Amino acid sequence: MSKLFIISAPSGAGKTSLVGALINDGHGGRPVTHTTRLPRPSECDGVDYHFVSEADFNKMVENGELLEHATVFGSMYGTSRKALERAMSFHDTVFLVIDWQGAERMRELYPDSISIFIAPPSIEVLRKRLTNRGQDSSSVIERRLREAVRDMRHARNFEHVVVNQDFNEAFMCLLKVIQNDD
Repeated sequence: MSKLFIISAPSGAGKTSLVGALINDGHGGRPVTHTTRLPRPSECDGVDYHFVSEADFNKMVENGELLEHATVFGSMYGTSRKALERAMSFHDTVFLVIDWQGAERMRELYPDSISIFIAPPSIEVLRKRLTNRGQDSSSVIERRLREAVRDMRHARNFEHVVVNQDFNEAFMCLLKVIQNDD
């Protein structure tokens, strides 16, 4: 049976990059979740997310297809039962990269899962990362920072907290958690 790791973090803390590095290094896989937001330039539909319309997303909610869903920064995100089951059938280790709201729901549904919160070393470092990403206006960055402060209050609900000061060190900390919980 697959081991499920639930990974959450504020926007810009590095959760997607860290999990991508773990997967690229052969340490598991992840389900492709759904979102109503537009793809970023480097993202591919069906690989990074299933990009769907709000109407289609709402239909999935109504039909009970999503294990969890939440609205984050004006876009809806959710994990379909089908996608998670598919990932768990292919991988011994599965990473689910979701916000803290979804993590709460998934911990209820999968009590044997391991939850990990990725934290930035400081709000100033997070501000620099969000700015250097070049994807958002200054007003959006400020909003993301306000939400990050709120998100970090939920870190205490996770079994593990990894501070992403240095990417390689954070990667090794995550790897240690995953290998110790196998």
